[in-house]
Amino acid sequence: MLDTLTFLLEKLFLLAHIKLSSLLPPLGRERGDSPLTRRCDRDEAPPQPAGAPQKFQRGDLLEVPRTLFTHFGIYLGDNRVAHLIPDILPVLTADSRLIQEMVTNTRLLLGVLSKRASIRVDSVEDFAYGAGILLNAMDRAVRRSPLTGEEVARRAERLVGSVSYSLLWNNCEHFVTYCRYGTAQSLQTDQFCERLKSLIRDQRNVVLTALLGLMSMVCLGISSSTALPTLLIPFTLWMAS
Repeated sequence: MLDTLTFLLEKLFLLAHIKLSSLLPPLGRERGDSPLTRRCDRDEAPPQPAGAPQKFQRGDLLEVPRTLFTHFGIYLGDNRVAHLIPDILPVLTADSRLIQEMVTNTRLLLGVLSKRASIRVDSVEDFAYGAGILLNAMDRAVRRSPLTGEEVARRAERLVGSVSYSLLWNNCEHFVTYCRYGTAQSLQTDQFCERLKSLIRDQRNVVLTALLGLMSMVCLGISSSTALPTLLIPFTLWMAS
């Protein structure tokens, strides 16, 4: 039973972190950029392997691209990285030795569902988990200049501990942008929300949802569970468009 629950939670976590912005249509160029970001393609160098010799500086922003999501951290020096990661264990115990052990998938997934996380310090290797590392790649995607490396690292060190977590509003990207640029923001979240709004504004989706609703009524029969969504969803999209 526990294995089945863990499997389902893993799928939920992957779906929650998938880069949905890649599935949405590109934003129109008529809209202005946000105060923190400027439009750029982030022409990045290829990620370097985690085990390769690196010369990170204190306060550097490390970015680990993964298949379905990207993880961020702040380099503190001496092969240590501060990063925010969902974790249920700090809610269940105060034993620092247990908490400091590498976060398992179960701990991480339960942390996502309970909206609890910890800002913790791990080695570069544990942080990267075998993936390549991009160094300060976000500097080319934000308008603000980075703070000094020492200030960035001190901000990260002051925040170490248990924190609340949200996939959209308080994730690892919010943590690193606050430390490095002085403002907490997730560029991926902002981009996703803007593209979602562009979908809502497209009145063709009203017709599409109405047709899908009618098809569900034909296939499943007319009932409150099919008729109400058929009416309410297109109406809501129409009023929001």
